[in-house]
This record gives sequence, C-alpha cells and structure tokens, in this order.
Amino acid sequence: MSDSKQTRIRYFIIFMLFVASSFSYGDRVVLSIVGVALQKQLHVDALKLGWLLSAFSWAYVVAQLPAGGLLDRFGSKRVYGYSIIGWSLCSIVAGFAGYLPVAIAFGALFFIRMLSGAIQAPVFPGNGRIVAAWFPAAERGRASAIFNSSQYFALVFFGPLMGWVVTHRNWQACFWLGGIMSLVLGVVWFRTIYGVKEHPTISQSEIEYIEQGGGLAGMDNGTAKKGPNTLTWGAVKLLLGERMLVGIYIGQYCITSLTWFFLTWFPIYLSQARHMSMLKVGFAASFPAMCGVAGGILGGVVSDKLLRRTGSLSIARKTPIVLGMLCSLTMIGCNYTDSTTLVIALMALAFFGKGFGALGWPVISDVSPRNMIGLNGSLFNLFGNTAGILTPIVIGAIVKKTGSFNLALVYVGLMALGAIVSYLFLVGEIKRVEFTPEQMEGARA
Repeated sequence: MSDSKQTRIRYFIIFMLFVASSFSYGDRVVLSIVGVALQKQLHVDALKLGWLLSAFSWAYVVAQLPAGGLLDRFGSKRVYGYSIIGWSLCSIVAGFAGYLPVAIAFGALFFIRMLSGAIQAPVFPGNGRIVAAWFPAAERGRASAIFNSSQYFALVFFGPLMGWVVTHRNWQACFWLGGIMSLVLGVVWFRTIYGVKEHPTISQSEIEYIEQGGGLAGMDNGTAKKGPNTLTWGAVKLLLGERMLVGIYIGQYCITSLTWFFLTWFPIYLSQARHMSMLKVGFAASFPAMCGVAGGILGGVVSDKLLRRTGSLSIARKTPIVLGMLCSLTMIGCNYTDSTTLVIALMALAFFGKGFGALGWPVISDVSPRNMIGLNGSLFNLFGNTAGILTPIVIGAIVKKTGSFNLALVYVGLMALGAIVSYLFLVGEIKRVEFTPEQMEGARA
C-alpha cells in the first residue's frame, strides 16, 4: 500500500466495471444482431423470436436474489469473476447449437440463453456493490453512469463487429467470438480486482477520501471470511415494506423496458421496418447507441453537480431521470415519418434520454441498508429485468398481430412515462434506509 501520494485506483476499478458490463451486454445483444439470420435457419416467426430474446431474462430474474445473497456472503470479486467465466462458456456452447437438427436447435438455444442469464445475475448488483465500496457519495452518480452506459456502448462496439461477422461468416461465429473475448476478460478480472483496503498499490489517503465521503471501503475486502447471510424472506419483506424502495423498483421496471427494446428489437426494427441490411443495421444502430453512452455519462455528471450544489439526493437523482424519460418519449415520432435519417435522429434522442435518466444504480447505492446492498441491488434488478422477460414477448406479439412496429413504439414510450410517474409520485425523499438491530435480527431468523 502506497502512502506517498493520493492514488486514483477507483478510476481503474470503474473502467473494469464498464468493460465487464459492456461484455455482459454484448453477450445479450448478439442474439438481436443475428436474429434475422437465425429466424431463417430455424424457421421461427416474430413471436417465437420474441420468446427466444426473452429467454436470458427468465433465469436472470429468478437468479437475482440468490446472486445478491452470494455477493454479500462471498464478496464481489469471486462471485462476479466466476460469472464472467460462466457466461463465456455458455456463449461458446450456444454457437454449437446451430449445428443441431432444426427440431431441437431452438429448444437447446433457449436453454443455453436461460443458463447464461442465471450466470450473469451477479453482474449489476456486483457493480452497485463495488461502487458503494470504492466511491464517495459525491462521485457515485458519475461512477454508476459510466458502468450503466455499457448497455449502449455494447451496441456501439458489438453491433458493427457482429454485423460484419454474421454477414461474412455465420451467426454461430458471433457467439464463439464473444465467448473467447469474455474468457480473456475473466483472466484480467481476477488479476486486477481487489477490495479497497486490499489493493496492493492504493494509498492511505485515497482510502480515507473514500471513507470520509461515505464510501463503504471496508465492506468487501475479498477475504475468505464469509459475511452475514442476508438471503432470507424476512430481509426481502423488510425491503418491500419501504414505499421509497418499491417506487424505485417500479421506476426501474419502466426504464429497463426501454433498455430491452434497444437491446433486442431495435436492430430488427431497422432491418424489417426500415429495410436495412444487417451490415447497415450494425452501423446504423451504433449512432443512437453512442448518444446513449454520452447521455449516460452526462446524466451522472449532472446528477453529481446537482448534489454538490443542492445537498439534496432527491433533486440530484430525480431531475435527470425525469428529463431523460421525457426525451425518450420522442421515439413515438418515428411512427409519423418515412425518413430513415429522421428515424435515426429520433432514436438517437430517445437513446440519449434513456442514458441521461438511467440513474437507478446510484440511487440504489444511496438508499440501500449498509449490510444489504447486494440483496437490495438484486431485488432492484429483479424488478427491473422482469421487463427483459415481458418486453421482447409483448413487442413480438404486437408485431405478429399488427404486422407493424407502430404500437410497439407507443408501448415503449408509455414505459418512459411510467418511470416519470413513479419517481415523482411514489418514491418521495431519496435517503438511505436504516433498519434497527431488532429488525435485522428478525429478518435473519
């Protein structure tokens, strides 16, 4: 541990979270990039494709609470790292499913995507937990916005890359490439990630800066010692009994509905409704996604500045959320134009707004009970990613029934409106939840 000057190790940590989250979202977005090619080979209609696109989220949602309990009990480094290795292997196996007979290939791919979803469950609760440990409160908005912007960067990076691969090779090669890249990431993760006080090159002054600013530096030191077991129904009931938390969960469901539209049906929308080739789709989707990256980072910066100026978490977190969701409503305007350029511009604004308002994770870092951050993050992610189950299926059903994406865009826009209503009228004052020792003891019983 260095004491000569204040280090900035936390900036490297957030960079690693951004990279790991980008690869996680990259694994999720591959199926949408190869969806058209896969439809032709496996002979599936829009509704069946919607079910396949949702397969990841079925297990991802179910595994959220166990993942949160594992993070609190065994630490972020190990649980998160094993998750990276696990989804890498699932991606490689998914590529081989394309060589099975058509009659069983769909079922096999559905199962593999579900398994991958379960394995990736610790990623975002782990992000929230690591940020709570490594960053003071005044920097959490930016830090969380950086890793949260990975969902847009995944389209920027993996969209053109996988579009090129599926055009010049086949859809199976996309899964193999993603799996191999993620395996390399797993090796890097285990060699570079540490708890705050265990990092070999961190200075004492940086540790003090983190702790004095409200960072939970001693929470996750990555030792072999197990933490308390928070995975009980009593603990879940305590969290669900807080109106503020329930409002945040509902808001996240609405915001995540936008995420899953962009991750699953957006490339297919460009291909089928706007008649682009998949190679062009990869590049066309990357521009709105870059706007999402910019919006995500800017939203975090604005939120932290508002916090420093006002001292109010409610103003600092709610203002970007409301403004961002208002911007996202503009995607409905795509129904009223035939101009591809205008469609991309409107989607870029919607992407920007979604990124600007996606501050759920810094909110969770701000409000979670100190020894239940992993569990609360998982419960938050469970509610949010229920949208990952429903959104692809609902959109697939709408497209199949109407033969158009128009009502689908209206549905997604209404989700943005729902997030605004939830944060303005349900959440109330944003502050950390504190339970009494008696409540905590009863929850663990």
